Amino acid sequence: MTTPKQIRKDILTMGWKSKASHLGSALSLVEILYALYFQTANFSKEKVHDPERDKIILSKGHGSVALYSVLNRLGIISDEDIESYSQNGGRLPCHIDMTSAEGLEASAGSLGHGAGIGVGMALANKMDARTGRIFVIVGDGEIQEGSVWEAVALASTQKLDNFTLIVDFNGIQASDFSNKTIDQRNLSERLTAFGFDACDVDGHDVDALTAAFKRRSDKPTAIVAHTVKGKGVSFMENTVQSHYTKLTDELYEKALADVEGM
Repeated sequence: MTTPKQIRKDILTMGWKSKASHLGSALSLVEILYALYFQTANFSKEKVHDPERDKIILSKGHGSVALYSVLNRLGIISDEDIESYSQNGGRLPCHIDMTSAEGLEASAGSLGHGAGIGVGMALANKMDARTGRIFVIVGDGEIQEGSVWEAVALASTQKLDNFTLIVDFNGIQASDFSNKTIDQRNLSERLTAFGFDACDVDGHDVDALTAAFKRRSDKPTAIVAHTVKGKGVSFMENTVQSHYTKLTDELYEKALADVEGM
């Protein structure tokens, strides 16, 4: 049985073998992805091409290793591809490219586009009378981009009750604490003002996340998930540097021990 702890260990192992960064961004996502893929979404290996499936877009694509782990544990991404993540000859890049493996609904090399893609998918499902829901995960740095708010406005105008925006609000973007760049402490209020059914939730509480994701409304939904960047690893938690940390052998062993003790 897959657990959030196992996913965190996968993230650390992929980061250690590849010497790639963005681990802090992936570690804050774990419970969000776990609650979506294992507790909520109508999605499985058998439904990868089912037009009625729920679609999950990780718009903050630099958190890719968390999603790769989940799709591997669902039997969709191979062990071989996981082993060669972000290495010469490997198929899986650090930023998500939907052509690299099944189960990836959109490319996310340049942030700020996942919300618009997801709104388009939700509108298409409405027009085709399909039941699948669309979940889009954005970062609290990414949501500062105007393209996200254009998508939010359109989702509300079109009354896309099959669309859910999830904000991984870990408080830190690429170079600073996000609220120092643009103060978003009232983000759920802003999303409510745009016509969403919005709420705040503990982004590391699987039960609370699952309940929020399963909630239905006659409006598009927004979940502001308050998380900790680098969650579970003592030297990464709530640090800007965790956006760029690369694991040496010593740091890898320390990080595994931290996660094991969670």
